[in-house]
Amino acid sequence: MLGPAHPESPVVLAVPHAGRDYPPDLLAASRLPRGKLEALEDRYADLLVSGAVAGGATALVALRARAWIDLNRDEREIDPGMLDSPPLVPLLMSAKVRGGIGLVPRRIADGGEIWHRRLTRREVERRIIEDHRPWHRAIATLLDRAKARFGCAVLIDCHSMPPLPSQPVACAPNVVVGDRFGRSAADRFGDRLCAVVAAAGLKVARNTPYSGGHTLDRHGRPDRAVHALQVEIDRSLYLNRDLRSPSAGAAEAIDLVRRAAAALADEATAYPPALAAE
Repeated sequence: MLGPAHPESPVVLAVPHAGRDYPPDLLAASRLPRGKLEALEDRYADLLVSGAVAGGATALVALRARAWIDLNRDEREIDPGMLDSPPLVPLLMSAKVRGGIGLVPRRIADGGEIWHRRLTRREVERRIIEDHRPWHRAIATLLDRAKARFGCAVLIDCHSMPPLPSQPVACAPNVVVGDRFGRSAADRFGDRLCAVVAAAGLKVARNTPYSGGHTLDRHGRPDRAVHALQVEIDRSLYLNRDLRSPSAGAAEAIDLVRRAAAALADEATAYPPALAAE
């Protein structure tokens, strides 16, 4: 956890996909080298929250690599073909699972299959127990603390995306704000966030092509004054041309997230708790 032990802001940030810890067990079971596995990362997205933390927000940053476990998936989003024995609970065959990027990613677009053997059920259960569940408990705890103090809490789930292909009518967005099409946050929070991005001179899109995932479904409860949004930031804004190392533009991207967190904190405290839950 980064930031104050006691909430100074109603905003909590989470960075689930920037982990660069590749356990030996992962590398031993992978048929791909670490360099290929790193393609799954939201490369250095953890840097983006540093300004918001300095401004009083609290952040959770995952350390484990996404190739080990994807914290933005339901723990049932597992491809049964990856397991050496039948699961104990029904699994969710979502579009993400079918695309090979479920709870434990199965393949990489430009690398093919990741694992050279099937994983044991115990291996996957261990990752769920030691990494996935504690992550989401920590998010819930921080949101509860923020709501207890401010009457309202806002989660920003921070991600980065590869540059989107240009579109025929307009330029591709630099930032995509997701709120599960209004299910995970009141509209005014997404409106405010989009306004911050636009004021920075960047193109912003809402829910397309990314509307958010399991984290927003799990933690966004606008009827209880807990709002959750996902932010996808074009990696070319803060990484060098190879998209692997921070660039001079990183300072501006960090400041964008800082201003976004401050704006959402202002929005969260602008209404009495009873109105904020409506």
